[in-house]
Amino acid sequence: MNRLPLIVAITGASGVVYGVEMLRALKEIGYPAHLILSESAGTNIAIETNYKIAEVKALADVVYHNKDVGAAPASGSFRTCGMVVAPCSIKTLSAIANSFNYNLVVRAADVQLKEGRKCVLMVRETPLHKGHLDLMTRAANNGAVILPPMPAFYHGPQTIMDLIHQSIGKALDQVGMEHNLFRRWTGHGRQEQKPELRHKGLRAAGGS
Repeated sequence: MNRLPLIVAITGASGVVYGVEMLRALKEIGYPAHLILSESAGTNIAIETNYKIAEVKALADVVYHNKDVGAAPASGSFRTCGMVVAPCSIKTLSAIANSFNYNLVVRAADVQLKEGRKCVLMVRETPLHKGHLDLMTRAANNGAVILPPMPAFYHGPQTIMDLIHQSIGKALDQVGMEHNLFRRWTGHGRQEQKPELRHKGLRAAGGS
């Protein structure tokens, strides 16, 4: 099947595992992933994971150099199904919010916005001051989807990876991709879901 690629950008915020696991998920469902790694992302991959950069790149179908602002994703004529920045650093958020296209990650995101495509920013920072919130508002006003990786518990997560996959799945929902990364809430069978929650202080709850 000829599918439009999803651009996945990994930047220098903590939480590079979200981007890596998104690449793994896309590979498993057979969806083409085009990867852009920021320079700081490479540093965080070494700090936060056991992956080598070459192994992360191998999960993608195409890899672009972040300094190559003339690469395919820099043009609106290059068709994609959208873009996810996972994780999205505040520096990257600031550049996207202000259309400061100094590298390929930011330029590619700006292209998605100007073409009316989904651009999902998994912003990773806490706590947030007003300047951060203003940047998110500005990016959202330009069409970006602000999707911080916030853990949910209604699907009965048993591992950290369950929490990571739920956030990844929410991002993939935004670009219209089918997946089975987490159990969706149906509003039924609440009694049956409760035993799967090991911690007595938690109860099944709807919503996301």
